[in-house]
Amino acid sequence: MDDSLRAGVAIYNAGAYRAAHGAWESKWLSLDRGGDDERFLHGLIQFTAAVHHARDGNDSGAVGLARSAREYLDGLADDYRGVDLAGVRESLARLEADPGVAADPPAFRLDGRVVTYDDLDFDAVAVAAETLAEELDGYDESVVADAVGYAHEEIAGGEQTQFTAMVFDFVRNEAQRGLVFQRLSEHVRRRRRREDDVSGLFE
Repeated sequence: MDDSLRAGVAIYNAGAYRAAHGAWESKWLSLDRGGDDERFLHGLIQFTAAVHHARDGNDSGAVGLARSAREYLDGLADDYRGVDLAGVRESLARLEADPGVAADPPAFRLDGRVVTYDDLDFDAVAVAAETLAEELDGYDESVVADAVGYAHEEIAGGEQTQFTAMVFDFVRNEAQRGLVFQRLSEHVRRRRRREDDVSGLFE
């Protein structure tokens, strides 16, 4: 859960409030309903959704989600899995009372720090890259998934070169993400063509 948790927190702190839930959703769906980890992730997902709705002007949706998120997080330690749940609960209470406060949502703290993309190692960056491709418009998820796979191959082979650097850049370089994705797409297409050229040669 650590990589997914850190990736989601960094995505949220980058201002992609709606997208943050994507890093947690598959983990959440795999957990037994009602367990502490399941309630924790469910609460975080609803927290980010509440912020998103409040910023979109859907006050009733934001208030309902804030109330529900507080219920899911009720009873968990204030620093559950390193997340500052005390701060999250305060934010939820303020949001429930006045959705307008979401215009400037508070940073998410993990292990006492505001986690950003620069704080993520490759495994967490890989989660963030695939989440951003899925949740944001204009990106082909299969291209990013293949790029992450090729980067894992590089790392396993003792290298951290082309694909590794581009996956990091796709996540970290928000201002140029579209251009980075174009470059990434070209490299993935070339790699796919090379693989297609040799597939079947030795069968």
